[in-house]
Amino acid sequence: MNSSVSALQLSVVPSPEQAQSLIQHAQRRTRPLPSPAVLRQRLPLNDRQAEQVQTQRQAIRNILNGDDQRLLVVVGPCSIHDADAALEYAQRLADLAPQVEDQMLLVMRAYIEKPRTTVGWKGLVYDPQLDGSGDMAAGLELSRRLMLQMIDLGLPLASELLQPLVAGYIDDLLGWAAIGARTSESQIHRELVSGLDMPVGFKNGTDGSMGIAIDAMRSAAHGHQHFGIDELGRPSLVETLGNPDTHLVLRGGNRGPNHDAMSVAMARAALENAGLEPSIMVDCSHANSGKNPLRQPAVLEDVVDQRLAGDASLRAVMLESHLFDGNQPLSGELRYGVSITDGCLGWDGTERMLRGAAERLRRG
Repeated sequence: MNSSVSALQLSVVPSPEQAQSLIQHAQRRTRPLPSPAVLRQRLPLNDRQAEQVQTQRQAIRNILNGDDQRLLVVVGPCSIHDADAALEYAQRLADLAPQVEDQMLLVMRAYIEKPRTTVGWKGLVYDPQLDGSGDMAAGLELSRRLMLQMIDLGLPLASELLQPLVAGYIDDLLGWAAIGARTSESQIHRELVSGLDMPVGFKNGTDGSMGIAIDAMRSAAHGHQHFGIDELGRPSLVETLGNPDTHLVLRGGNRGPNHDAMSVAMARAALENAGLEPSIMVDCSHANSGKNPLRQPAVLEDVVDQRLAGDASLRAVMLESHLFDGNQPLSGELRYGVSITDGCLGWDGTERMLRGAAERLRRG
Protein backbone atom coordinates (compact mmCIF):
# COMPACT_ATOMS: atom_id res chain seq x y z
CA MET A 1 0.00 0.00 0.00
CA ASN A 2 1.24 3.49 -0.77
CA SER A 3 2.71 5.02 2.40
CA SER A 4 0.86 8.30 1.92
CA VAL A 5 -2.39 6.34 2.00
CA SER A 6 -1.56 3.90 4.79
CA ALA A 7 -0.44 6.71 7.09
CA LEU A 8 -3.85 8.35 6.90
CA GLN A 9 -6.55 7.50 9.38
CA LEU A 10 -10.17 7.63 8.21
CA SER A 11 -11.06 9.96 11.04
CA VAL A 12 -8.36 12.48 10.10
CA VAL A 13 -8.68 15.06 7.36
CA PRO A 14 -5.54 14.82 5.18
CA SER A 15 -3.19 17.77 5.05
CA PRO A 16 -2.84 19.60 1.72
CA GLU A 17 0.47 17.79 1.16
CA GLN A 18 -1.10 14.38 1.81
CA ALA A 19 -4.09 15.21 -0.36
CA GLN A 20 -1.79 16.22 -3.21
CA SER A 21 0.07 12.93 -2.83
CA LEU A 22 -3.21 11.06 -3.19
CA ILE A 23 -4.24 13.08 -6.23
CA GLN A 24 -0.93 12.40 -7.96
CA HIS A 25 -1.64 8.66 -7.80
CA ALA A 26 -5.19 8.98 -9.08
CA GLN A 27 -6.26 8.84 -12.71
CA ARG A 28 -7.52 12.40 -12.64
CA ARG A 29 -6.63 15.87 -11.46
CA THR A 30 -8.76 18.59 -9.95
CA ARG A 31 -8.97 22.37 -10.10
CA PRO A 32 -11.10 24.35 -7.63
CA LEU A 33 -14.22 26.15 -8.83
CA PRO A 34 -16.12 28.90 -7.02
CA SER A 35 -18.98 27.61 -4.91
CA PRO A 36 -22.56 28.41 -5.97
CA ALA A 37 -22.78 30.88 -3.07
CA VAL A 38 -19.67 32.75 -4.22
CA LEU A 39 -20.89 33.05 -7.81
CA ARG A 40 -24.36 34.13 -6.72
CA GLN A 41 -22.81 36.76 -4.49
CA ARG A 42 -20.60 37.96 -7.33
CA LEU A 43 -23.50 38.05 -9.81
CA PRO A 44 -26.62 38.45 -7.66
CA LEU A 45 -30.25 38.27 -8.63
CA ASN A 46 -31.69 41.52 -7.30
CA ASP A 47 -35.10 41.80 -5.65
CA ARG A 48 -36.82 43.06 -8.80
CA GLN A 49 -35.38 40.27 -10.91
CA ALA A 50 -36.21 37.65 -8.28
CA GLU A 51 -39.84 38.79 -8.19
CA GLN A 52 -39.96 38.66 -11.98
CA VAL A 53 -38.67 35.08 -12.02
CA GLN A 54 -41.26 33.98 -9.44
CA THR A 55 -44.07 35.67 -11.39
CA GLN A 56 -42.95 33.99 -14.60
CA ARG A 57 -42.71 30.58 -12.93
CA GLN A 58 -46.28 30.93 -11.76
CA ALA A 59 -47.42 31.96 -15.25
CA ILE A 60 -45.75 28.83 -16.66
CA ARG A 61 -47.37 26.68 -13.95
CA ASN A 62 -50.77 28.12 -14.78
CA ILE A 63 -50.42 27.09 -18.42
CA LEU A 64 -49.10 23.61 -17.67
CA ASN A 65 -51.81 23.05 -15.04
CA GLY A 66 -54.52 24.07 -17.50
CA ASP A 67 -55.54 27.25 -15.65
CA ASP A 68 -54.27 29.48 -18.48
CA GLN A 69 -55.31 28.43 -21.99
CA ARG A 70 -52.36 30.01 -23.77
CA LEU A 71 -49.62 27.94 -25.42
CA LEU A 72 -46.25 27.79 -23.67
CA VAL A 73 -43.46 28.18 -26.26
CA VAL A 74 -39.85 27.42 -25.25
CA VAL A 75 -37.75 28.69 -28.14
CA GLY A 76 -34.15 29.60 -28.88
CA PRO A 77 -30.75 28.18 -29.80
CA CYS A 78 -30.05 24.47 -29.43
CA SER A 79 -27.14 25.58 -27.27
CA ILE A 80 -25.57 28.97 -26.73
CA HIS A 81 -21.95 29.38 -27.84
CA ASP A 82 -21.77 33.13 -28.59
CA ALA A 83 -23.07 35.53 -25.94
CA ASP A 84 -23.50 38.41 -28.39
CA ALA A 85 -25.58 36.38 -30.83
CA ALA A 86 -27.64 34.94 -27.97
CA LEU A 87 -28.39 38.42 -26.64
CA GLU A 88 -29.40 39.64 -30.09
CA TYR A 89 -31.74 36.68 -30.41
CA ALA A 90 -33.14 37.32 -26.93
CA GLN A 91 -33.83 40.96 -27.78
CA ARG A 92 -35.77 39.93 -30.89
CA LEU A 93 -37.76 37.42 -28.85
CA ALA A 94 -38.47 40.03 -26.17
CA ASP A 95 -39.76 42.40 -28.87
CA LEU A 96 -42.04 39.70 -30.30
CA ALA A 97 -43.38 38.43 -26.96
CA PRO A 98 -45.93 41.20 -26.25
CA GLN A 99 -47.29 40.94 -29.79
CA VAL A 100 -48.36 37.31 -29.31
CA GLU A 101 -48.86 37.23 -25.52
CA ASP A 102 -52.65 36.90 -25.85
CA GLN A 103 -52.07 33.38 -27.25
CA MET A 104 -48.53 32.41 -26.22
CA LEU A 105 -46.03 32.77 -23.43
CA LEU A 106 -42.57 32.88 -25.01
CA VAL A 107 -39.68 31.46 -22.97
CA MET A 108 -36.04 31.86 -24.04
CA ARG A 109 -33.94 28.72 -24.37
CA ALA A 110 -30.75 29.51 -22.43
CA TYR A 111 -29.10 26.12 -22.87
CA ILE A 112 -25.53 26.11 -21.59
CA GLU A 113 -24.99 22.33 -21.47
CA LYS A 114 -25.05 19.95 -24.43
CA PRO A 115 -25.52 16.20 -23.86
CA ARG A 116 -23.23 14.05 -25.99
CA THR A 117 -23.66 10.47 -27.15
CA THR A 118 -19.88 10.05 -27.31
CA VAL A 119 -17.65 13.14 -27.31
CA GLY A 120 -17.78 16.72 -28.54
CA TRP A 121 -18.27 20.28 -27.34
CA LYS A 122 -20.32 20.06 -24.13
CA GLY A 123 -21.60 23.61 -23.92
CA LEU A 124 -20.82 27.16 -22.87
CA VAL A 125 -20.43 26.32 -19.20
CA TYR A 126 -17.79 23.68 -19.98
CA ASP A 127 -15.74 25.33 -22.72
CA PRO A 128 -16.61 29.00 -23.24
CA GLN A 129 -13.52 29.61 -25.43
CA LEU A 130 -14.57 26.79 -27.81
CA ASP A 131 -10.99 25.51 -27.90
CA GLY A 132 -10.99 22.55 -25.51
CA SER A 133 -9.36 24.55 -22.71
CA GLY A 134 -12.21 23.67 -20.34
CA ASP A 135 -12.25 26.92 -18.38
CA MET A 136 -15.35 26.03 -16.39
CA ALA A 137 -14.90 28.84 -13.88
CA ALA A 138 -15.16 31.33 -16.76
CA GLY A 139 -18.01 29.30 -18.27
CA LEU A 140 -20.04 29.47 -15.07
CA GLU A 141 -19.51 33.22 -14.74
CA LEU A 142 -20.27 33.94 -18.40
CA SER A 143 -23.40 31.78 -18.32
CA ARG A 144 -24.82 33.40 -15.20
CA ARG A 145 -23.99 36.91 -16.41
CA LEU A 146 -25.67 36.24 -19.75
CA MET A 147 -28.80 34.85 -18.10
CA LEU A 148 -29.09 37.93 -15.90
CA GLN A 149 -28.91 40.13 -19.01
CA MET A 150 -31.70 38.11 -20.60
CA ILE A 151 -33.81 38.43 -17.47
CA ASP A 152 -33.37 42.21 -17.74
CA LEU A 153 -35.02 41.98 -21.17
CA GLY A 154 -38.12 40.64 -19.41
CA LEU A 155 -37.84 37.07 -20.68
CA PRO A 156 -38.50 33.87 -18.74
CA LEU A 157 -35.55 31.50 -19.14
CA ALA A 158 -35.35 27.76 -19.78
CA SER A 159 -32.44 25.35 -19.65
CA GLU A 160 -31.74 21.63 -19.61
CA LEU A 161 -30.22 20.45 -16.33
CA LEU A 162 -27.61 17.93 -17.35
CA GLN A 163 -24.89 18.04 -14.67
CA PRO A 164 -26.59 18.28 -11.25
CA LEU A 165 -23.67 20.26 -9.79
CA VAL A 166 -24.22 23.02 -12.36
CA ALA A 167 -27.84 23.49 -11.32
CA GLY A 168 -26.90 25.22 -8.07
CA TYR A 169 -25.19 28.00 -10.00
CA ILE A 170 -28.21 28.94 -12.16
CA ASP A 171 -31.45 27.44 -10.83
CA ASP A 172 -32.55 30.70 -9.20
CA LEU A 173 -32.62 32.31 -12.68
CA LEU A 174 -34.81 29.79 -14.50
CA GLY A 175 -38.54 29.84 -15.11
CA TRP A 176 -38.62 26.30 -16.54
CA ALA A 177 -36.20 23.40 -16.89
CA ALA A 178 -35.92 20.18 -18.87
CA ILE A 179 -34.51 16.77 -18.10
CA GLY A 180 -33.33 15.16 -21.32
CA ALA A 181 -34.17 11.82 -22.90
CA ARG A 182 -30.87 10.29 -21.78
CA THR A 183 -31.25 11.39 -18.14
CA SER A 184 -34.98 11.04 -17.41
CA GLU A 185 -34.24 7.54 -16.12
CA SER A 186 -31.49 8.80 -13.79
CA GLN A 187 -32.33 8.64 -10.10
CA ILE A 188 -29.92 11.54 -9.49
CA HIS A 189 -31.87 13.81 -11.85
CA ARG A 190 -35.20 12.79 -10.37
CA GLU A 191 -33.86 13.66 -6.93
CA LEU A 192 -32.59 16.98 -8.26
CA VAL A 193 -35.99 17.89 -9.70
CA SER A 194 -37.74 16.97 -6.46
CA GLY A 195 -36.01 19.94 -4.82
CA LEU A 196 -36.60 22.56 -7.55
CA ASP A 197 -39.17 25.33 -7.13
CA MET A 198 -40.05 25.54 -10.84
CA PRO A 199 -41.91 23.58 -13.51
CA VAL A 200 -39.82 20.84 -15.12
CA GLY A 201 -40.41 18.74 -18.23
CA PHE A 202 -39.18 15.14 -18.52
CA LYS A 203 -38.55 13.94 -22.08
CA ASN A 204 -39.58 10.52 -23.29
CA GLY A 205 -36.78 8.00 -23.85
CA THR A 206 -34.69 7.96 -27.01
CA ASP A 207 -36.61 4.88 -28.12
CA GLY A 208 -39.83 6.88 -27.92
CA SER A 209 -41.18 5.13 -24.82
CA MET A 210 -43.07 7.24 -22.30
CA GLY A 211 -42.82 5.00 -19.24
CA ILE A 212 -39.42 6.33 -18.16
CA ALA A 213 -40.61 9.95 -18.18
CA ILE A 214 -43.84 9.10 -16.37
CA ASP A 215 -41.93 7.19 -13.69
CA ALA A 216 -39.61 10.21 -13.38
CA MET A 217 -42.56 12.54 -12.84
CA ARG A 218 -43.93 10.33 -10.10
CA SER A 219 -40.53 10.03 -8.44
CA ALA A 220 -39.83 13.78 -8.57
CA ALA A 221 -43.20 14.54 -6.97
CA HIS A 222 -42.00 12.81 -3.79
CA GLY A 223 -39.51 14.08 -1.25
CA HIS A 224 -36.05 12.53 -1.21
CA GLN A 225 -32.94 12.38 0.91
CA HIS A 226 -29.86 12.29 -1.29
CA PHE A 227 -26.20 13.16 -1.59
CA GLY A 228 -25.35 16.60 -2.92
CA ILE A 229 -23.54 19.83 -2.16
CA ASP A 230 -24.78 22.91 -0.34
CA GLU A 231 -24.39 26.48 -1.59
CA LEU A 232 -20.90 26.65 -0.08
CA GLY A 233 -19.84 23.62 -2.10
CA ARG A 234 -19.69 21.24 0.87
CA PRO A 235 -20.78 17.59 0.58
CA SER A 236 -24.23 17.46 2.15
CA LEU A 237 -27.26 15.35 2.87
CA VAL A 238 -29.98 17.06 0.83
CA GLU A 239 -33.63 16.72 1.85
CA THR A 240 -36.30 17.72 -0.67
CA LEU A 241 -40.06 18.18 -0.43
CA GLY A 242 -41.03 16.99 -3.92
CA ASN A 243 -41.98 18.91 -7.04
CA PRO A 244 -45.64 18.72 -8.13
CA ASP A 245 -45.03 20.82 -11.26
CA THR A 246 -43.67 18.33 -13.76
CA HIS A 247 -44.95 17.34 -17.19
CA LEU A 248 -44.22 15.11 -20.17
CA VAL A 249 -42.20 16.20 -23.20
CA LEU A 250 -42.74 14.25 -26.43
CA ARG A 251 -39.62 14.41 -28.57
CA GLY A 252 -40.07 11.38 -30.82
CA GLY A 253 -37.79 8.39 -30.79
CA ASN A 254 -35.85 5.87 -32.81
CA ARG A 255 -39.05 4.69 -34.45
CA GLY A 256 -40.06 8.17 -35.57
CA PRO A 257 -42.22 11.11 -34.47
CA ASN A 258 -44.78 11.06 -31.66
CA HIS A 259 -46.53 14.41 -32.10
CA ASP A 260 -49.45 12.95 -34.10
CA ALA A 261 -52.95 12.74 -32.62
CA MET A 262 -52.74 9.01 -31.91
CA SER A 263 -49.41 9.31 -30.07
CA VAL A 264 -50.68 12.27 -28.07
CA ALA A 265 -53.82 10.35 -27.12
CA MET A 266 -51.70 7.43 -25.92
CA ALA A 267 -49.53 9.80 -23.87
CA ARG A 268 -52.59 11.48 -22.36
CA ALA A 269 -54.07 8.11 -21.38
CA ALA A 270 -50.78 6.96 -19.86
CA LEU A 271 -50.54 10.11 -17.74
CA GLU A 272 -54.13 9.79 -16.55
CA ASN A 273 -53.67 6.09 -15.74
CA ALA A 274 -50.66 7.05 -13.60
CA GLY A 275 -52.75 9.62 -11.72
CA LEU A 276 -50.86 12.55 -13.27
CA GLU A 277 -52.06 15.79 -14.79
CA PRO A 278 -52.36 15.22 -18.58
CA SER A 279 -49.98 18.05 -19.44
CA ILE A 280 -47.93 17.56 -22.60
CA MET A 281 -45.24 19.54 -24.40
CA VAL A 282 -44.25 18.65 -27.95
CA ASP A 283 -40.59 19.11 -28.85
CA CYS A 284 -40.88 20.14 -32.49
CA SER A 285 -37.23 19.29 -33.11
CA HIS A 286 -35.22 16.06 -32.68
CA ALA A 287 -37.01 12.95 -33.91
CA ASN A 288 -40.32 14.80 -34.31
CA SER A 289 -38.82 16.81 -37.17
CA GLY A 290 -36.59 14.01 -38.45
CA LYS A 291 -33.67 16.18 -37.26
CA ASN A 292 -34.52 18.64 -40.03
CA PRO A 293 -34.98 22.04 -38.35
CA LEU A 294 -36.92 23.39 -41.33
CA ARG A 295 -39.69 20.87 -40.60
CA GLN A 296 -40.43 22.37 -37.18
CA PRO A 297 -43.17 24.69 -38.52
CA ALA A 298 -45.07 21.66 -39.83
CA VAL A 299 -44.89 20.01 -36.40
CA LEU A 300 -46.12 23.18 -34.71
CA GLU A 301 -48.94 23.40 -37.24
CA ASP A 302 -50.00 19.86 -36.33
CA VAL A 303 -50.00 20.77 -32.62
CA VAL A 304 -52.16 23.83 -33.31
CA ASP A 305 -54.54 21.68 -35.39
CA GLN A 306 -54.98 19.31 -32.46
CA ARG A 307 -55.53 22.14 -30.00
CA LEU A 308 -58.14 23.70 -32.27
CA ALA A 309 -59.80 20.28 -32.52
CA GLY A 310 -60.21 20.34 -28.73
CA ASP A 311 -57.17 18.56 -27.27
CA ALA A 312 -56.57 20.46 -24.04
CA SER A 313 -53.60 18.28 -23.01
CA LEU A 314 -51.28 19.90 -25.57
CA ARG A 315 -50.12 22.88 -23.54
CA ALA A 316 -46.58 23.60 -24.68
CA VAL A 317 -44.07 23.28 -27.50
CA MET A 318 -40.30 23.54 -27.79
CA LEU A 319 -38.46 24.88 -30.83
CA GLU A 320 -34.77 25.08 -31.76
CA SER A 321 -34.17 28.44 -33.38
CA HIS A 322 -31.25 30.81 -33.95
CA LEU A 323 -30.59 33.96 -35.94
CA PHE A 324 -29.91 31.95 -39.10
CA ASP A 325 -30.89 28.53 -40.46
CA GLY A 326 -28.88 25.37 -40.02
CA ASN A 327 -25.70 24.60 -38.14
CA GLN A 328 -21.95 24.59 -38.70
CA PRO A 329 -18.93 22.57 -37.56
CA LEU A 330 -16.80 23.90 -34.74
CA SER A 331 -13.79 24.62 -36.93
CA GLY A 332 -12.29 27.59 -38.72
CA GLU A 333 -14.03 30.95 -38.71
CA LEU A 334 -17.56 30.63 -37.34
CA ARG A 335 -20.56 32.28 -38.98
CA TYR A 336 -22.38 34.63 -36.63
CA GLY A 337 -25.76 33.47 -35.33
CA VAL A 338 -25.49 29.89 -36.64
CA SER A 339 -25.67 26.92 -34.25
CA ILE A 340 -22.59 24.76 -33.68
CA THR A 341 -24.69 21.87 -32.33
CA ASP A 342 -28.11 20.79 -33.68
CA GLY A 343 -29.49 22.60 -36.70
CA CYS A 344 -31.87 25.46 -35.95
CA LEU A 345 -34.59 27.35 -37.77
CA GLY A 346 -33.53 30.93 -38.52
CA TRP A 347 -35.20 33.95 -36.94
CA ASP A 348 -37.18 35.00 -40.02
CA GLY A 349 -38.82 31.58 -40.27
CA THR A 350 -39.32 31.44 -36.51
CA GLU A 351 -41.07 34.80 -36.33
CA ARG A 352 -43.27 33.94 -39.29
CA MET A 353 -44.14 30.58 -37.73
CA LEU A 354 -45.02 32.02 -34.31
CA ARG A 355 -47.07 34.90 -35.70
CA GLY A 356 -48.96 32.48 -37.94
CA ALA A 357 -49.68 30.08 -35.07
CA ALA A 358 -50.86 32.92 -32.84
CA GLU A 359 -53.22 34.16 -35.56
CA ARG A 360 -54.70 30.69 -36.09
CA LEU A 361 -55.24 30.33 -32.34
CA ARG A 362 -56.96 33.74 -32.21
CA ARG A 363 -59.37 32.72 -34.92
CA GLY A 364 -60.09 29.53 -32.98
